Amino acid sequence: MIAPRRFLPSIPSLLALEAVDRLGSASAAAEELSLTQSAISRQLKTIEEQLGVALIQRSQMRLHLTPAAKEYVQVARKALNQLAQASLKLKANPTGGSLNLSILPAFGMHWLAPRLQDFARRHPEVTVNLNTRLRPFDFDTEQFDAAIHFGQRDWAGVNYLPIMREDVVPVCAPDMLPDDSDDIEWLIKAPLLHLETRPEAWEKWFAAQGREVSGIQGMLFDQFSTMGQATIHGLGVALLPSYLIDADLAAGRLVPAWHGPGVSLGNFYLVWPQSRAESEPLRSFRAWLQGQIDQAPNT
Repeated sequence: MIAPRRFLPSIPSLLALEAVDRLGSASAAAEELSLTQSAISRQLKTIEEQLGVALIQRSQMRLHLTPAAKEYVQVARKALNQLAQASLKLKANPTGGSLNLSILPAFGMHWLAPRLQDFARRHPEVTVNLNTRLRPFDFDTEQFDAAIHFGQRDWAGVNYLPIMREDVVPVCAPDMLPDDSDDIEWLIKAPLLHLETRPEAWEKWFAAQGREVSGIQGMLFDQFSTMGQATIHGLGVALLPSYLIDADLAAGRLVPAWHGPGVSLGNFYLVWPQSRAESEPLRSFRAWLQGQIDQAPNT
């Protein structure tokens, strides 16, 4: 049940209070909300009357929120953002549900995106909105229904649907491969490229080859796409997922830098919060994704 109406202030007064807190003055809040300063003052007076609590400390020409009001406005800001996001979702798909999905760039582009047309055909009532996040986040503060997660089952408070294992392959440009490429020493001395979100990838790869190597340095990238292009242009050796480089290997733009045992650094999962009821769009997407996994278990 929603709280009694007397505890629910008007949205204009909440917007005024939030803007004053964030911007630090009534004049700045008035400019952002396209109101006059006197209108902002009236809205602040209105919310104080509605709640029966003093929220503003007035000193000369400055307005300051009380400590209790600052705590209150943090909750109000979150509620306003959630309402705005809900309105955007409704506007984007007024006839059905929508699914806000956080994706990882390379996986989203190369594995998920080519398959989404099938989901759209099967579920025209659902609009899928994609946005990128590179690391786990708090579902309580982000407006996502689910996310693609890579690594281990280390995201607290979520359900997991395993999608696939990722195998990485060391590759380089053909001109970079030395004559003695059968000796792993050349890789230890080579310029190695790194991904920000996997800082220990090379150490783990060398360990799988029976070599303990530490303190590896080299160029750092935030996405596989830029690291892949740097590898093609001869800037170093990179550990790239096998599903990303099939075309580049076939075209000769990249060659394997080592033919040792394959290495997996983690798995891809669909995750969604345990704290929320599963929406119908998410239920449809999860069932469809399970079908894709069953059809291509070795993808």
